[in-house]
Amino acid sequence: MRVGTGWDIHPLVEGRDLVLGGVYIENNKGCAGHSDGDALIHAVIDAMLGAAGLGDIGDMFPDTDETYRGISSVVLLRIANDRLRENDFEIVNVDCTVILQSPRLGAYKDRMCETIAEALDLDLNMVNVKAKTAEHMLGELGSSNAVMAQAAVLLEEA
Repeated sequence: MRVGTGWDIHPLVEGRDLVLGGVYIENNKGCAGHSDGDALIHAVIDAMLGAAGLGDIGDMFPDTDETYRGISSVVLLRIANDRLRENDFEIVNVDCTVILQSPRLGAYKDRMCETIAEALDLDLNMVNVKAKTAEHMLGELGSSNAVMAQAAVLLEEA
């Protein structure tokens, strides 16, 4: 068994869609980023790659590569999962936390879990997403100008 952790943070800017866990969330701001800016999926990918000893998301999908500009992070998640399987690893479970002052994410958590589980070919009960606010503290996070996500992934050798 091997465990990995990941985290990501993105500023929220006007003119971008807010996509977290592969789910579109109605909001007037979205995540800035080279891809779709999905901080939650990026944290999961980092946790997966870290647990397997395969580097990080920037190694696999560099923001200097135009191939990944605007790409859905769910596509990147599937590619990262293929890389795990090529290296004889299987995911046991994924646990995530998203920190976002607003909008509230409670109504979206189940769909985020479903999207992540489907992309990773996991049973739904193997994926968990928690949503927290920054209690109006922590600078950009507390003022609804950024989103941060954390993830932990447990792997076993296939």
